[in-house]
Parts: sequence; C-alpha cells; structure tokens
Amino acid sequence: MTSEPRRLRNYINGEFRDAADGRTMDVIDPATEEVYATAPLSGAADVDAAAQAAAAAFPGWRDATPGARQLALLKIADALESRADELLETECRDTGKPLELTREEELPMMLDQIRFFAGAARMLEGKSAGEYMDGLTSYVRREPIGVCAQVTPWNYPVMMAIWKFAPALAAGNTVVLKPSDTTPAATVLLAEIMGGILPKGVFNVVCGDRDTGRLMVEHPTPAMASITGSVRAGTEVAGSAAKDVKRVHLELGGKAPVIVFDDADIPKAVEDIAVAGYFNAGQDCTAATRVLVHESVHDEFVSALAKAAAETKTGPGEADALYGPLNNAAQLERVAGFVDRLPAHARVEAGGRRIGDKGYYYAATVVSGLKQDDEIIQNEVFGPVITVQSFADEDQALAFANGVQYALASSVWTKDHGRAMRLSKALDFGCVWINTHIPLVAEMPHGGFKKSGYGKDLSSYGFDDYTRIKHVMTAL
Repeated sequence: MTSEPRRLRNYINGEFRDAADGRTMDVIDPATEEVYATAPLSGAADVDAAAQAAAAAFPGWRDATPGARQLALLKIADALESRADELLETECRDTGKPLELTREEELPMMLDQIRFFAGAARMLEGKSAGEYMDGLTSYVRREPIGVCAQVTPWNYPVMMAIWKFAPALAAGNTVVLKPSDTTPAATVLLAEIMGGILPKGVFNVVCGDRDTGRLMVEHPTPAMASITGSVRAGTEVAGSAAKDVKRVHLELGGKAPVIVFDDADIPKAVEDIAVAGYFNAGQDCTAATRVLVHESVHDEFVSALAKAAAETKTGPGEADALYGPLNNAAQLERVAGFVDRLPAHARVEAGGRRIGDKGYYYAATVVSGLKQDDEIIQNEVFGPVITVQSFADEDQALAFANGVQYALASSVWTKDHGRAMRLSKALDFGCVWINTHIPLVAEMPHGGFKKSGYGKDLSSYGFDDYTRIKHVMTAL
C-alpha cells in the first residue's frame, strides 16, 4: 500500500500557500520513478504576491545593520545543522543521491558557505574617502540591489540555493527563489527552517516550471535575475531581463577539459578523475568528463580508466554507491542519446548502458577514439560519461581544450611547474585546477566565461555581485 504523495506549498510573506489557481505538478522519485510529492505550479498571481512581499520587506532588511544580517545567517546555518537529517533525507529523495555520501561531501560545504557569507556581511569594501577635487570630498557606498529573482537547478538543490540566497541576504537584498520543478522539496523545507529567523517577505519560495521562472524574470519588481542552468535557459533569462535592464547573474553549462601529460602520476590521475567525473552521476557543470591525454600514455590511461569505471558502483540498492540515478527521465534519455549517436570511429570502453528498468540509473561510461568536432565533445552531456581524446603536444592540447563554447572549469595534470603555469594562463576557463579537479572553497570564486555565463558565485566576488556602487560627493 503506497502512501499519499507529500503536499508541497509555496512560501510567500512568511506563510505557506497553494498556487492561487490551485494547479499542481507531480514530483518524481528518480530512484523509483514513483510520484512522491506534489508541488504548486505557480502562475502570475503567485509570482506577483512573492515579488510584492519581497519589495515590502526590502527597506527593513536593507537598513538592518550588517551585524544583524550576519547573526541571522549564522542562526540559519545552525538551524540547518540541527535539522540536517531531515534536510538530507529530503534532498536525497529529490535527487536520488546516496545519503551518507551527501552527508559527508555536501553538508559541511553548505554550512560553511552560509557562515562565510555571514562574515562577508560585515566586510563591505570601497575606495577610501578622499578629496579628488579641491574643496570636495568623495566616498563610495556599497548598497544592496533590491529584490532578487533566483532560479536554481536540480543537481544540487540546497547548495545552489545557498550560493544564491546567502550572498543576496548578506548584502541586504530580499529574495524570490524558484527551485527546479523536479527537485522542489528540499527548498520548501529550507524556507520552513529559515522562516522563524528572517522577517516576513525577506525570503520567498515559488515552485513551478519554466514558465514560472520566466514570469519571475519578466516581473517588473526584481532588480536582478540570477540563474544556474543551461545555456538555453540563460540566454532566455538574459533576453527577458534586458527588456527592463535588470542586472543578470548567469552560471550556465560546462565542458571541463582535463589535460593529462605524460609526466603525470597516471594511476593517481585516473583515480581522481574517475571520482571527479562520476560524482553525482556527472551532473555537475565542472565534472571531469572531457579528458585530453598525451598520445604516449593514452592507451595506458584509457585501460586504467575503463577498469575504474567498471568498478564504480551505482544502481538500486547498491551499497557504497558513488552516485545514484540521473535526476529525471528526460536527462536519462539525453545521456543515453549521446552514447547511442556516437560516430563509427568512437569506442565505448566501459558502460554505455542503462542499469535496470526502474530508476534513472546509467553505468559509468568511458568513450575513446573521438574527434574534436564530435557532438559528445562539443556539447555538455551532464551524465556519468567520460570522453578521452589524444593529443600530440602542448599546443594541440590547448587548442582542443579551448575549442568548445563553454569556459567554466579545467584542470592540468603534470609535474612540470612551468607547463602548469603556461597553461593556467592560456586556458580560457574561469577555474584551472592543477593536479586535482573539482574542489571548491567558499573563499574562492566560481564562475565562467563565454557561454558558461558571467558573474561569480562564492567568495567576496560573488558577494560584490549582489551590491551596487554609489558615489557620494560633498562640498567642504
């Protein structure tokens, strides 16, 4: 006997509400393909109510002292930590992630990121006051922007929400946030936990689909739109925001090159790259899924990586699984489609298949023999599929690495310090790791170039993105 689906509701102006017109959408458990919850399918009336609530709350939150905003964020971190079991169970039901691995790898980072931005609230910086013209003193004010419309993805629902609301709130903005339509439950729980700490209207959650997100971005009240998602979604947001000159913050797709030279520690590189490529089923815009290997060690590397893939655990009920299912049926179809359409010159060295017939599981996959213009090289797969290309020299490795539309993250594996420094300068990516791939810290910026978007998450740079600069000049 199955239980009734859980009923999720929007969080607007400090209270939970159904969609104004009563519409709902099903939320699917990716591990079982069963409906486990329903969420509001919000429309214009819901978006307007949330925007008005955020606008009404803005003056009070803007004028709160940095110390008061810091204290609120610290209380939020403590509250999330105290309800970590409930939050993790909800997140893992939404995403299918392994529970204990998520507890170990994601929870500490999420709490640390909130606490980092709590500290940042008291570290607003600007040029020192001075007389840059005779008889006149100038100084700079850093101010919050206003209401921020934020849209988060399904790969890291809570963490991506934190990356958005924490700097926004720390700077004095108010927020209307829409989680992905496939993973709304953890964000609704987040609103419940935060609700007793923040003033009404400072943080609002509106559930819905792509159209709901479009309504948020097009609403005249928000002064900023921030999204983590696909290039297509980012392009649409930027176009919509341009109509009333909203500030836009975009963290979009990635296709991270992983350049392995012949002097690298190959066994260690294989081990680390396999984890960085398959973690979270490769559903990470920085995932180590596009490997470029020097031709002299190519065959050795491919053989070792194929063995590592075969030993990578996933699937229903699999103990010690590195990753769970893909997030939804459409994503499973997308990942399988890339492999099914491989050109004749490509070779599937491991995986390349769905696991089981229940749940969106896909085997850890390695594909070799690829050319630079192949579809699977040029486009983001966002799944547990690592491609391997061969290169002859440093110049060719760099040309292959930079020869895609994305520019988010990259890594270089070599013992040659000079080579590492040359490539870190020449690689056209927002992050370059050397002899590692995927670690993130709250103090350092995350964000890319080209079609990977613009603006930074994390760090003081991410905090600055949620502020505006005002020059004040006074006659002496």
